[in-house]
Amino acid sequence: MAGLNTHVSSPPKTQAGTAAVTAMPPPPRRRAGVIFLAIAMLIIASFASLRGEWRGLFSIESAAKMLDLFTGFFPLETDSRFLAKVAWATIETIAMSFLATLIALIVAVVIAVPAAGMSGVLMRRIARAVLNFLRAVPELVWASMLVIAAGLGPFPGTLALAFHTAGVLGRLLADALENAPAAPYIALRHNGASAIAAFAYGTLPVVLPQIASYTLYRWENNIRAAAVLGVIGAGGLGQLLYYHLSLLQYHDTGTVLVAMILLVALVDGLSSLMRERMAS
Repeated sequence: MAGLNTHVSSPPKTQAGTAAVTAMPPPPRRRAGVIFLAIAMLIIASFASLRGEWRGLFSIESAAKMLDLFTGFFPLETDSRFLAKVAWATIETIAMSFLATLIALIVAVVIAVPAAGMSGVLMRRIARAVLNFLRAVPELVWASMLVIAAGLGPFPGTLALAFHTAGVLGRLLADALENAPAAPYIALRHNGASAIAAFAYGTLPVVLPQIASYTLYRWENNIRAAAVLGVIGAGGLGQLLYYHLSLLQYHDTGTVLVAMILLVALVDGLSSLMRERMAS
């Protein structure tokens, strides 16, 4: 049909449409490239700021010295009296880490509820500040202060682990509570349930697997951290390791190291098994 105009005119461009086009964000690939470049520059700057003999670290002489140190641990000390001492220190380390994780979990749950914003904005800020303070102070610093107050032994080490772990677990649990779906909680509240009951039956079951996973992971970390706290006399395998290593008793040190490796492997396997059963 000759009289039919088949040309469809495009809508007129307005100023708002032009502004919307010019205000579009850059393509994702460009932003990803900028982020990757920034990370690469940060890594290069970090290595450049480190002062050390990188050539010496990977030299044959350094490798020979490390091999001599490693072979110095063998043969391991197998005296029955020393093995009994190592066994008691292992039990002490397990008790320290377990009790510290339990105390930290209780404290973390109490602080995580207001930190998730369930008690108002002011309480959220206060709870977050407390968690940041507990988490920012390393276990070794906590232990150094508590050893002065409570003396040497596993008690200050346990409290040091508990304080730091409470800050870490509290932050993780607060984030999990904030990201949990609110529909079950709201439904229970609308049906007459109290706030505590709605939280216990609507929110807590949703985040319970995350709480268990985070707690088991922190228990593994506390096993390793307990070894570091032995430097300042906080008991357990760490104190035994520091004592014999400072006296250059390498055979005894090797036995303690093997006990620590076996303990960490045991706890890691146990926690992995528990997580698999909870997931199934």
